[in-house]
Amino acid sequence: MEILQVKNLSFRYPEAQTKALKNINFSVSEGDFCLLCGESGCGKSTLLELLKRELQPFGERQGEVLYQGISTDKLPADKSASDIGFVLQNPDAQIVTDKVWHELAFSLENLGYEQSIIHRRVAEMASYFGIESWFRQSTATLSGGQKQLLNLVSIMALNPRVLLLDEPTAQLDPIAASDFLSTLRKLNRDFGITVILAEHRLEEVLPNSDKVLIMDKGQLIYNNYPKNIADFFSRNPDHPMLFAMPSSMRIFTALNSLGECPLTVRDGRKFITENFANNTDALPATSYTPSKDKAVELKDICFRYEKNSPDVLRALSLCAYKGEHLCILGGNGTGKTTLLNIVAGLRKPYHGKVLIQNKNIKDYKSGSLYKDTLAMMPQNPEILFTENSLEEDLQACCKTMNLTKEDSSAKIKEIAEKLGIDKLLHMHPCDLSGGELQKAALAKLLLRSPQVLLLDEPTKGIDSHGKKNLIRILKTLTEKGITVITVTHDVEFAAESATRCALVFDAEVVSVDTPKNFFSQNSFYTTATSRMTRGFYKNAVLPEDAVALCRLNSKGGEQK
Repeated sequence: MEILQVKNLSFRYPEAQTKALKNINFSVSEGDFCLLCGESGCGKSTLLELLKRELQPFGERQGEVLYQGISTDKLPADKSASDIGFVLQNPDAQIVTDKVWHELAFSLENLGYEQSIIHRRVAEMASYFGIESWFRQSTATLSGGQKQLLNLVSIMALNPRVLLLDEPTAQLDPIAASDFLSTLRKLNRDFGITVILAEHRLEEVLPNSDKVLIMDKGQLIYNNYPKNIADFFSRNPDHPMLFAMPSSMRIFTALNSLGECPLTVRDGRKFITENFANNTDALPATSYTPSKDKAVELKDICFRYEKNSPDVLRALSLCAYKGEHLCILGGNGTGKTTLLNIVAGLRKPYHGKVLIQNKNIKDYKSGSLYKDTLAMMPQNPEILFTENSLEEDLQACCKTMNLTKEDSSAKIKEIAEKLGIDKLLHMHPCDLSGGELQKAALAKLLLRSPQVLLLDEPTKGIDSHGKKNLIRILKTLTEKGITVITVTHDVEFAAESATRCALVFDAEVVSVDTPKNFFSQNSFYTTATSRMTRGFYKNAVLPEDAVALCRLNSKGGEQK
């Protein structure tokens, strides 16, 4: 039975030159787990918001959205609010109260439920989802993973029949993301809740989906089963979404293999071990020697947010050298963003020393640190924008640098084209998708030509093609001697782009190594390719590593 139907749906934002959605048609059966994917700005978020009446953006809409055969515009307010739940990308954006227990009760109170029912529902939800231990905590003290789980539990208290989720794992570390996705699958399997999930992390999601929708420039170009997706890319081998697919599928496709395409790590490992030898089990070793010039140095840093609270960072020491890209990984709440804020001078440690370009950060007076030395992109980049259009914002940035109007226009045009946002300059920053906003924020930072660039989750909301472009840009910057320090949960991005990776755990940096050594020796903070090839090939971290080794172990790179 179809629970949702979308018929000839088109949408245009106010003053936009093109439509964000163009004649979308699809249906979702009750109990389906549906994956929605596509490049940043392709219309995923807009489509999801149009499925949830209360979140519909302002603009020109044509077509229909039907829930159980009834237009969502005609649903009673309480049914619309309770039957169709929505989880946003940013965990903090959805929490409205100061206590966990109150957050669970908030929506029920607003719908006028009796207190006895509210108490029973809240208790049931807290018990089922295992959040009793932090039931009475302040919401401000929760980790990113806990906040996102709280958002989900709060929605589940209303007993929804449909869950819409817009990249809910974007700000979660790999383990927290895996836990969250497992919870979604459990809800779908055990209660028959229909799930429509927009997501860029496809390694875990795609194999467990009933249906996959791929969008491209506002159009729906694929609406089929996961097992058939390899056929789609065999007909469209140059489509950028191929790079977003699970590593097992990318390896299978690159080797021009025949038969059923593997979608999971288990099936990918089976495909490799059954079809290729391991006579040559490792690629030639590569080494990295950092510059002798230190760009950023942290010495015995200790930091806590309150006088009597535990240390967030404890005797932490770390060095980033000129012209390198250092990626910092670790679980939610381990202090990665705090570390970045200390480097940026936004937080002051109570012990230790911070050196930027061999100069004590305390000696940078009157904002001189931010003039041409250091720039930082925060985890929520929307706070960087103040004007009514992206172009006006970038021009205002150039004005603070005393550039002429001609120089400003030329520099904005160059950077916008490099980042692929030249067609977005007329838009209001609030109308950009998550991935577009990330690229716009990076453009604003690059205008300032910093020598040290700090990035907090720069790939959040960015599609695989955008990541490839970002990696190229960062490589160009480091080749010019610019130092990049990135906090990220995206292990694939770190494995492909970093010169070194550092792991933060228990308030300290416990490991710093090259990506090959770092990820090949990790079990959880590692790539799907590493898990797939472990014990069969050595140091295969990226799909191209596995492909190269498979070709070395077969005649002409073909299956045995």
